[in-house]
Formats: sequence, C-alpha cells, structure tokens
Amino acid sequence: MTVPRLLISAPQGRSGKSIISIGLCAILRGQGLTVQPFKKGPDYIDPSWLSAAAGLPCRNIDSFLVPEERLVAYFSKSCLGADIAIVEGVMGLYDSVYPDGKTSSADIARLLGIPVIFIINTSRMTRSVAAMINGYQKFESDLSLAGVILNNITGKRHETNLRRAIDDYCGIPVFGAVPNDDNLNISQRHLGLVPFEEDSSAIDTIEQIQDLLKKHLDIEGLLNIARSARPLPETTNLNTVALERNIKIGVIRDRVFNFYYTENLEALRVNGAELVFIDSLTDKKLPEIHGLYIGGGFPELFLEELEANASLRHHINEMVNSGLPVYAECAGLMYLCRGIRQKHRFYHMAAIITAEVELYNKPQGHGYTVVEVSRENPWFNAGTIIKGHEFHYSKLNECSGLTFAFSVKQGHGISGKVDGIFYNNVLASYMHINALSTPEWSEAFTSLAFKFATKKDLVPLR
Repeated sequence: MTVPRLLISAPQGRSGKSIISIGLCAILRGQGLTVQPFKKGPDYIDPSWLSAAAGLPCRNIDSFLVPEERLVAYFSKSCLGADIAIVEGVMGLYDSVYPDGKTSSADIARLLGIPVIFIINTSRMTRSVAAMINGYQKFESDLSLAGVILNNITGKRHETNLRRAIDDYCGIPVFGAVPNDDNLNISQRHLGLVPFEEDSSAIDTIEQIQDLLKKHLDIEGLLNIARSARPLPETTNLNTVALERNIKIGVIRDRVFNFYYTENLEALRVNGAELVFIDSLTDKKLPEIHGLYIGGGFPELFLEELEANASLRHHINEMVNSGLPVYAECAGLMYLCRGIRQKHRFYHMAAIITAEVELYNKPQGHGYTVVEVSRENPWFNAGTIIKGHEFHYSKLNECSGLTFAFSVKQGHGISGKVDGIFYNNVLASYMHINALSTPEWSEAFTSLAFKFATKKDLVPLR
C-alpha cells in the first residue's frame, strides 16, 4: 500500500517542528484529507496538539521502545484509511541516545521510507544556511532531505538572501518561508508545549497557525513530495480482534491527568475493556468499574483542587483496599501517595502509598528507562525486561516498608535503584510504558479487572 507521508525534522529543538506539523495537519484536514498524525519519541504533549489539529488520535513511534519489525507493522496498520501521514520528529534530525544514531528521527525516516522536510530557524542567519544544509545532507549520505522550510523570516530581503544561498549551493527545494509572528507561539513548560487540554485558547491558536501557514507554505509541493514515498509493507502480524470480557476500566483523564498513549487505551479496548473516563476535580466518587488507570500530567498545578475533592480520594482508597486493580504512572503515582509537599505546604492525596512526595525545581528523573521485574506479581513475570521513559520533578520520601516490583537498570525511578510500588493490586511507578512495547501490560490489566469483576482468584498482594 502506498500512503503519502512526510517527516518534519530540524537541526535542533525549538526550531518550529511542532508549529509546522500542527499547521500542516490542520491545513490538509481543511482540504478534506484524512490526516494521520504521528510523533517520534516518548511524548504526550505534542501529540495532544497534533490530535486536535488532525482530528484523529496521534500515535507514537519509537524504535528504542518498540522492536523495528513491530513498529513497521504498526505504522502500516495505522496508516490504513489515511490520505497522508504527518510525522513530527524529536530534537535534531540525527540526535539519538546511541552514538551511532540508532533510533534517531533520521533512522525512523529510513526505516519507514518517509521523505524528510527540514525546518530551519533562520533567525540571525543568511548565507550560513547553505553550509548548515550541506552538512546535514552529507552527514548520513543514505538519507535524502526532500525539502526545506525556512522559519522566523524577518522580511522579504532576508528571505531572498536565504533562498539565493540555498539555490546556489544546496540543490534542494524550499517549500515555504514563515515569518516571525508572535501569534504562532504556544506556551511552553519544561521541555515542551503546554498540553492542549490546559490551554483555553488552543483551538484559536491552531486556527491562527493554519491561516498563517496557508499563506507561506507550498502545500501542493509538499503533497507531491509526500506522494513520492515508497510503498509500505503489508501488515498481517498485529492482532486487533477484540476480546469480550464485559469489564470496565476507569481512566482519570482531565486537566490534571492527560498523559495517555493512544496505543495504551486501544490495547485495553482490544483486550476487552470498556473505558470510562473520570474527572479527578469534579467527580465525587468512582463509577462502577473493575480497574483504574491514572496516567501522567501536572498535578503540581492543581494541588488545592485535588486536595479539595476528598470524596473521590477517599473512595479510591476504599476501592483499592477492596482489591480494585489500579495502574498509575508518574503523576498517578504522586496522587496515590499520602500527600504532596510544595513550598513547605502539604497537600493530602489518596493515601494509598504511605510515602510523601516532594517537588523540586529541577528534574529528578529524565529520559529512557530500562527495568527488570524483580519479583513475581500479577502484572509482570519476574525477570521481564521493560523499557519506558520518565520525566519528573518530584521524588518520594519515607519509602521504608514499601514493596517494589522493578530493579532499575537505566534511569532513576523512585530511588535510582528501584521503581514500581505494589500495594494490594496497585502498581504505581514513575516509569511510563507503551503497550506496543509491553503488550503483556494490557493483557494483565484486563485479566485482573476481569477477576475483580467476577470475584475469581483475585488475591490482594501485600
């Protein structure tokens, strides 16, 4: 099958990849095309914007987390029914956790046969743009840059000088020159954008980006490049036949907790779960559910509101002690603790885990993680190696007496040595995992939920 596709990359972060990717998704969707967005790497925030712009859930592709054969099959399957796929890269084109560049955006482009469009922040640059492009063209000669978009143009003269240098020295087409415009800015937090769900003006921002980029990008030229992509391989090895289990898994998904991979939610559905969404700020108790999933987010911005909703916190505590299976990642882990301390004030949380959370101004864990399951449990077999990622500005205090599931081989986790707290049928960790990388997670979660629903063989683990 041949699916037009583009990978949007750049020399480095903060070059405009996200703005261009969001704008392209919105413009092409506005032309009546079905646009499937993807994000390279372990990211939740950019995908929230890409999903809104394209009108379809963004999917993550990451060859550090997922074996290449499975990743190719997943990408092909995800493109079924799409008129075009837009992939936003991560960091710089050749950046990677490995010295040889394996798992970089360039590596993904080669693996999936995606033409690369190179975004250059041209602020305070003219003729040097040609030297930069030449360097990227020659660095890995088996990767062909298909075109360039110039970002942060300051005027017509600036654009003319840049285009002339590229024409004279690079032999690569320029598909647009985007002016420096404050209306294109999306609020930043930590290393990226503010989540779409938190930005009250997000829809207006996407429309502004779309309207401006329409005037300055060669959309037809970009479509022609996308159509030049080689055929994708046939995909037959990803089972998507949904089980019938008649179970409901609650997902706390709101302004606080909104870091969820599309792959994880789909995996739960395929394994027989109906997902029931819950708001941690407004819902006073859990609905009738057989499992609870609490993802990542920024609880530090909503501590007063989370503390104020004592009814929900107490009900979650009550249900956990009756055996409700709960999986919590990062912010979810923080919410399940006794409380969170910020600037010498203590905010009460669900008090399922006896530890206290302390917030810091610098990351306490950031990057890919690798753990080994160190003890047998209902979620993972002992000895299993799990890959994931972490990004947290907090750490846990008073951890004595807790039971840990994971031995950390790469990353920080809870202490630098352990991660994954067990209590009853709760598993709470700083590590985020992707179900495409760890399919046994969704199978175990739904199996535990089924046992809870039918009261079969569910023995609380203490």
